[in-house]
Amino acid sequence: MQSMNISLPDPLKQFVDRQVSMGRYSSVSEYVRELIRADERRKAEEQLEAKLLEGLNSAESALTPADWSAIRREAVAQVEARKKTR
Repeated sequence: MQSMNISLPDPLKQFVDRQVSMGRYSSVSEYVRELIRADERRKAEEQLEAKLLEGLNSAESALTPADWSAIRREAVAQVEARKKTR
């Protein structure tokens, strides 16, 4: 595992320390990792929403069984990839 140093203004450092002292997180590193994971999830949801809106705004087309199979394979691959990062 790689290590990273960050600088925080005192109020943010105190906030992080309070989150850890309240017992929700066992360390500052765990807290920061959870924030990054939440940001990853948020960005993935934004990408999904953008793709859905793009699809809704595009011209209609007939999907073939091969199209549905490809969509399913991609969805399963994305779900599996997310499981590995948790």
